[in-house]
Amino acid sequence: MLLIFFLMTSSMDTDKGLPRQLPPPQQEQEVELEVKERNVLQLRLDSVNRLTCNDEPITHEELTERIKTFVANPTDDPSLPEKSVRDVNYFGNREVSDRHILSIQVSRQTSYDAYFQLQNAIIAAYKQLRNELALKQFKRPYAKCTQYERDAIGMVYPQRISEEMED
Repeated sequence: MLLIFFLMTSSMDTDKGLPRQLPPPQQEQEVELEVKERNVLQLRLDSVNRLTCNDEPITHEELTERIKTFVANPTDDPSLPEKSVRDVNYFGNREVSDRHILSIQVSRQTSYDAYFQLQNAIIAAYKQLRNELALKQFKRPYAKCTQYERDAIGMVYPQRISEEMED
């Protein structure tokens, strides 16, 4: 009886993992999408955990800033992703960064720690962009916004990530 009591009343810690949605199962017929080169940021982790961004070595700290600049394209640089004008709740008609793609290529020999640091850098970049926009638009941090406000901010800065495993 004591064993059952302790099993029922104790809690067990569970790992939460990364908040990622897995892609749907591969279909028989793949559709080839034509994406402009300026809209793609190539991130690569090789077998010795070397991180490159568009074939240039980069640290995880530098990567967060590079992603922020790439996604936001604050100066409307023609070498950075295009923007679209969309009607976004709370913002009205606004230029949004919905054409960018972070293309991640990871070697099967890459360590989990290096992969996890890459994912953290990406999450940090989006978190900072969304938090800055929430403070500007709603005068409060992103974490304190309502779900509708977070959804609107997510439309301005959507996460667009493509991952590929290399042999």
